Amino acid sequence: MDIIKEETGQSSAELMLLFGGIIVITIIAALFYKNYLSGLGNEVTNTDLQNVNNSINNLSNKFT
Repeated sequence: MDIIKEETGQSSAELMLLFGGIIVITIIAALFYKNYLSGLGNEVTNTDLQNVNNSINNLSNKFT
């Protein structure tokens, strides 16, 4: 066995490094936009959801 010349695991190692890099970039972006992401849930209120439901029901009533 010549370990220096063996290249069978090279593509697997490169793929793991690629996925690892994507995960690190995603975590850094999430930390950078933490304030934006934490306030995202407060923008949708119960009245907004009710308005969307009413609009969908009005559309379905027009077609029946």
